[in-house]
Amino acid sequence: MPRLVMQTSLNLPNKRSGKVRDLYDVEMADGSQALLIVATDRVSAFDVVLGNGPAGKGVVLTQISKFWFDHFAGVVDHHLISTDPADIPGISEAEREQLAGRIMLCRAATVIPVECIARGYLAGSGWKDYQASGQVCGIELPKGLTNGDRLPQPLFTPSTKADTGHDENISFDEGAAIVGAETMMWLKDATLRLYGLARDYALDRGIVLADTKFEFGIVEGVAEPVLIDEIFTPDSSRFWPADEWKPGGEQPSFDKQYVRNHLETVVAAGNWDKTPPGPPLPEDVIANTIARYLEAYRLLTGSELVFP
Repeated sequence: MPRLVMQTSLNLPNKRSGKVRDLYDVEMADGSQALLIVATDRVSAFDVVLGNGPAGKGVVLTQISKFWFDHFAGVVDHHLISTDPADIPGISEAEREQLAGRIMLCRAATVIPVECIARGYLAGSGWKDYQASGQVCGIELPKGLTNGDRLPQPLFTPSTKADTGHDENISFDEGAAIVGAETMMWLKDATLRLYGLARDYALDRGIVLADTKFEFGIVEGVAEPVLIDEIFTPDSSRFWPADEWKPGGEQPSFDKQYVRNHLETVVAAGNWDKTPPGPPLPEDVIANTIARYLEAYRLLTGSELVFP
């Protein structure tokens, strides 16, 4: 059984925690600065961290990201240095064991403050937007589309963080006002290129990659932005079984949508209002969630994930 890691407390400087990841600064042996990203087993939904999570989820996310970083190494530069805890200076052997399989040691980067979203299918907030306006993030779409339809062409729908920490959709021009028109065009082109390649690769292996989000950063001495954070994981993307894809309703998924759907039943029953603290997940939901993540890994990589 994989180890459950909900929190970390390493003897490294400047710890900060996101909803799922713990981040630390690392000084490498050559004096350069690096970033340590630890994927815990925390689960967030509706911007709230839930009370428990599936053991090993962070390992699956990390190994899927590593697979994609390796896969796209010749397409776009990225921040990943290593996923081996032995390469982290200044921590104990016990800490290395806790971190096995779930870390990314990365080049330090300044985050570009625009989240890059590619949508190839109509789903989630895009479907709600389309129902209300016939558009997705201000982009006009043909009439008559249904929930789960493949879009005529993938859309680039950037967002940024509002003061509350929630994602806020922005137009291309609004993004250009933040980061500059040239950078914004580069982000759009890179996002759609990566999405198109990954969508085709995944479809050949039985997965519909409906949409995804990226982050990019600036690394000192590197001319173009580099890909950072996680990529094409069940936390950052919608994965649907290709053989079960049927437009016209909600799709079965390999991703976090399964957890969201469960939580909507909790909300409907009046047992949660989508504010912290998040409720714990039942054991069957935890088991089914990790099973879906592992199946996504198997289909994408062609091998079973062996937990450390």
